Amino acid sequence: MKVIEINATYGYGSTGLIVRDIGELLKKNGDEVRYAYQMGNCAPSEGHQIGSPADWKLHALYTRLLGKQGWLSIGATRKLLKYMDQEKPDLVHLHNIHANYINLPMLLKYLAKKNIATVVTLHDCWFLTGKCCHFVSAGCTRWKTGCGHCPKQKESPGSLFFDRSAEVAKEKRELFQNIKNLTVVGCSEWIADIAKESYVFRDCRVEQIYNGVDTDVFAPMNRQECKQKLGISAEFVMLGMANKWLDPKNRGVLETVAENLTENETLVLIGCTDAQRKELDSFSNITAVGFIKERELLAAYYHSADAFVNLTFEDTLPTVNMEAISCGTPVITYDSCGSPELVQEGKTGYIIPQSDSKALLKRWRDVQAGMLQRHICREIGLNMFGKIERYDEYLSLFSRCVSGGA
Repeated sequence: MKVIEINATYGYGSTGLIVRDIGELLKKNGDEVRYAYQMGNCAPSEGHQIGSPADWKLHALYTRLLGKQGWLSIGATRKLLKYMDQEKPDLVHLHNIHANYINLPMLLKYLAKKNIATVVTLHDCWFLTGKCCHFVSAGCTRWKTGCGHCPKQKESPGSLFFDRSAEVAKEKRELFQNIKNLTVVGCSEWIADIAKESYVFRDCRVEQIYNGVDTDVFAPMNRQECKQKLGISAEFVMLGMANKWLDPKNRGVLETVAENLTENETLVLIGCTDAQRKELDSFSNITAVGFIKERELLAAYYHSADAFVNLTFEDTLPTVNMEAISCGTPVITYDSCGSPELVQEGKTGYIIPQSDSKALLKRWRDVQAGMLQRHICREIGLNMFGKIERYDEYLSLFSRCVSGGA
């Protein structure tokens, strides 16, 4: 079996690591894999880079002016299709296409014409809408009926002049439904259920497979050594990602938590810009940390924490939750989108109402009181999120799709 993995990235970022890891497992299984990607942290020998910086910029401009992302890069896509003609894949696996580097109609028409088994993984909602990657914050349900009158027209990637969401959704539906051997995979139960209700994929075969994490990297360490290495002296550590905590909708939660932390407690926020660090200087019990690329260093921060608190309003399947739990660190998160399904209430963490700072502080005190056990978090993380086990499910799906038994 020969599989082509298509994604915006290779070897870095959440989807880039997923693509690489699935490919490594395919090769280990005796299958062949090829990668088609926009940008990578290296150039794999089995890879084809799509387009060029000039083409990507032109595509981005087209998206801004005309409101149809994924409808340019004609020359780059033509070269990709020639590459696919040479490779003759049995199956093509689509991940993140919405990065202004590929022509979606050309690709999907090719897959339909060649009758190539196709698997589409929904890492976000872009495939099933006429524009946006997430619609929850807008309270929008038009993805069920074909979009149009898009409430996110001006949001990234904003369309300056035209709302083409209804047109794009209609074209996506027709293009995908012309592929006879198509399987849609939701990386969370939440988005799999969304896909089944969606205008684009309502009549398609939908399955659910969780993403995986490297449980050898995100594995137990000595907590005190981690805290010493990171210069954290507080007895109790609450950890979070800056982009979530510093969301304007979470400002009240941030301030309430900061007011209620004692001298032996600290909130560590990862991924702060220089401007955000200056902003957080006024809070004596908040530690601002810059962006972290090394996974081993990120794992050390998870281990230093008593709880990882993910204040996300809109996430399909937060990798950070899986990483923290695999390290043995419990998670407290909002009851929103795919985030809560990663947490087993009272075992690996707690699920709280959105923006409820009182509930957050109560569950934080429960964690401090020892209500959750780190070794149980680790055991459940291994069972649920181990990348080899999860991506074996993809290999099984690929085999069924190629043999016609999916």
